[in-house]
Amino acid sequence: MPLSPEVAAAYENAQYVVFAERDIVLTIGRRSPELDALLDFHQAGTAAYVTAANPRGARRAEAENAAALSTLQDLVAAAGYPRYMGEGRDPRGEWPPEASLLVIGIWRENAVALGRLFEQNAIVFAERGRAPELIALY
Repeated sequence: MPLSPEVAAAYENAQYVVFAERDIVLTIGRRSPELDALLDFHQAGTAAYVTAANPRGARRAEAENAAALSTLQDLVAAAGYPRYMGEGRDPRGEWPPEASLLVIGIWRENAVALGRLFEQNAIVFAERGRAPELIALY
């Protein structure tokens, strides 16, 4: 089922914060020189911002989200990708922040598969020199 216009707008307007040496805020459709610098540091051309929280947009208990995040972290670490913790934020404060990962160097297809594995409605994908884009998964 495609995202409703309201849900798509919420994702497009969210702030995707990356906890790096200096926090980086990713915005859909707006190029980030800070992200480009981070990609350059890792000699990578791509990154994906993925969460395991609240599958299919259904709120889950904090403990369930924490367990899912731990599994996501383990999978990404086992694959050898550099990664940074982050937090997806609703600028209106209507949805609680979601702990997330920025996965450096992951291919688009692998990022989509990772998002689907954790039953996410969407992920954020970025390529060096381009604005982050929202990829709806269902």
